[in-house]
Amino acid sequence: MKPRQRKQYFRNMKRSDDSEREKRRKRRRLLQELGEQRIPYLSPTDPGFQDLWDSSYAGLALRQSGTLPEGLHEKVQSALLTLQRHGCLLRDLVRVRDRDVFTAVSRALVGQPGYTYRYLDTRLFTIPWHCEGEEGQKDEKGKPCCDSDLRDACKALWELNQFFCSDVKQQTNARGVKRTRSDTENSEDAPGEGMCEEESVKDRLVEEKTIEEEEEDSGQGCSHSSPPSSTPPAAQASLVQFNVTLINYMNPAAMTQLKEEPYYGMGKMAVGWHHDENLVPLSPVAVYSYSCPAEPKNEGVTEKDGEGKSKEKEREAKGEGTSTEEVKKEGEASVKEDVEKEKTCWRVGLKVAWDIHTPGLALPLQSGDCYYMTDDLNRTHQHCVLAGDTARFSSTHRVAQCCTGTLDYIQKRCSEALENLHSDPEKNAKSLISLLPSILQRIEDIHNEVEFEWLRQYWFQGRRYARFCSWWTKPMEQMEKDWKEMERMTQLLLVVVEDEATAQENRREMADVLLNALTDRQQHRQTWRDRERVGVLSAPFSAPSCV
Repeated sequence: MKPRQRKQYFRNMKRSDDSEREKRRKRRRLLQELGEQRIPYLSPTDPGFQDLWDSSYAGLALRQSGTLPEGLHEKVQSALLTLQRHGCLLRDLVRVRDRDVFTAVSRALVGQPGYTYRYLDTRLFTIPWHCEGEEGQKDEKGKPCCDSDLRDACKALWELNQFFCSDVKQQTNARGVKRTRSDTENSEDAPGEGMCEEESVKDRLVEEKTIEEEEEDSGQGCSHSSPPSSTPPAAQASLVQFNVTLINYMNPAAMTQLKEEPYYGMGKMAVGWHHDENLVPLSPVAVYSYSCPAEPKNEGVTEKDGEGKSKEKEREAKGEGTSTEEVKKEGEASVKEDVEKEKTCWRVGLKVAWDIHTPGLALPLQSGDCYYMTDDLNRTHQHCVLAGDTARFSSTHRVAQCCTGTLDYIQKRCSEALENLHSDPEKNAKSLISLLPSILQRIEDIHNEVEFEWLRQYWFQGRRYARFCSWWTKPMEQMEKDWKEMERMTQLLLVVVEDEATAQENRREMADVLLNALTDRQQHRQTWRDRERVGVLSAPFSAPSCV
């Protein structure tokens, strides 16, 4: 990582609190402007639903369950149930609005070996998916990191990932071709193609102009708004490579105090309005939705249906037809029934970020349905998950930012820091090779990153997964050893600073570096002690005694 990138990385970390406060300020202003009103939203049963989808939510694409490759549903659904049976799906302790809270949903991260995904100040560590022909990591006794059932489950999710990688590309390319033809012919887009028109974005809320300074990838508030491009971004034209999938399990019966959706009145939310954060800019997101089978129901004719059919037969026997008024009433009853069915389904809600003029969109999801968020939809829009009546799994495939989130990256950072430590085996002593303030500062930055972005995240929550997957155990043990060496380097620097024989000017510069590093470290350690007190997870937080 380049020095400029490192500075930006730590600057973004310190800016998160300000970003969260700004988000709350905007939310209060939006609610004040709305008052008691509700913004309209459309579902498939509403007139104009498809036109709204085409004009304002063009980056959303739906692939219905019946169009997936044969046999894939069975593999994926069996895999999700296996993860649940193994106890892999756990609630996370995350930081929301300066408070530590447990997620309402249970989660696990599956993906490329050595990858992590960070959201809401919480780092998740992947259970590696086992690709075709890969045996996976083994311990000293030659035992695989996961048992055979879990390996098969992760392999099935990898197969789903491979399908999504190719299918999203086809969806994007098809939409780009259609847009190009539409622009050339100056004609309206065909329904269902997910087209986007320039006119649909002109009525954005003026407030969006005030949030241009928001960091695109902060993941804490609103994103920038930009008019849709006529062709798909160059980054998406090539094959998409989803590197992780976040598995979610939600059971409404076990969820207490589900919040009502505040802007549109869409219903109970399992997951509130958000952007997916820490993704490669303009990368797509693919979601597989699986609603668990409900209790067996009588699929035959109900008493009410039987009465209706009996009356219909009576009319036919008497030679009576159905009046226009009766047809109208039956039609209205059918629409009402469809609306009620929609509300019992799990739905994904979408809205243009911080916009009170464009209606929202609520898309019902049948079990096995998939949807894609492509182009800049995740950047310019927000989405939520509206709870249905049954339990639900989702597998959300994404291209996570990996520049600072892989084991390979942090191992290189550890090596970089330890290059400044000299060991003398004869005297059994250690010393610092360079005392340049810039080098010392870089080492202390790495020291903090290793402790607070990796070790404490793993000690606190990540190691819960060691019960059923040992992939991370040895790397984290080695990282802890490296961290102890960095602690030793800090102590050596303190000795140099306190040595009166050290040149006065150098002592002052080194003391500034040391003081800033220790102050920052102490604040972060207090934050983690506070998080520990909030609640005890299945694997209690524990840090080495020297911390």
